[in-house]
Amino acid sequence: MKILIAVDGSDYTKRMLAYIAAHDEWLGTTHQYTVLTVIPVLPPRAAAILDRALIESYYNDEAEIVFEPIRSFFAQGKLSAEFVRKVGPAADTIAATADEGRFNLVIMGTHGHGALGSLVMGSTTTKVIAHSRVPVLLVR
Repeated sequence: MKILIAVDGSDYTKRMLAYIAAHDEWLGTTHQYTVLTVIPVLPPRAAAILDRALIESYYNDEAEIVFEPIRSFFAQGKLSAEFVRKVGPAADTIAATADEGRFNLVIMGTHGHGALGSLVMGSTTTKVIAHSRVPVLLVR
C-alpha cells in the first residue's frame, strides 16, 4: 500500500505516530511511505527583500525540525520512507499530493474539534477530506 503520512510536528503528529506504532497493519515493508510536511508561504513583502537561497534554507530548516523525530521513528522500526517538503496552503497541498501521487491512503493527526468547531473555524483535516479523492485515516 502506498501511504502518505501528513505531519506538522505537533502533539497530534506524535499521537498519530503512536497509533501507527501500536497497529501492526500500518507498519511493514509491504507499505511504501511518504512523509509530507507543508510549510506556509512567507508573506510576499518578506520574501521580496530576502535572497532566494535564504528563503529555501528557511523552508528546509523548518521541514527538518518536523522531520527529525519522524526519521528516528522510522529508523527504530527499520522502515524506509521518503520525506517530502512542500510550500503552500497545507490542506490543498496535502490533498493535491495525495491525488497526484496516486496514494492509497493518507494518514494524519487531527485536533478533533468536532463538527461545530470545524464548521466555524475550518480545519486542515476537513479540507483534506473534502478535496482529496484518496481515503483519509484521521488519528485523534
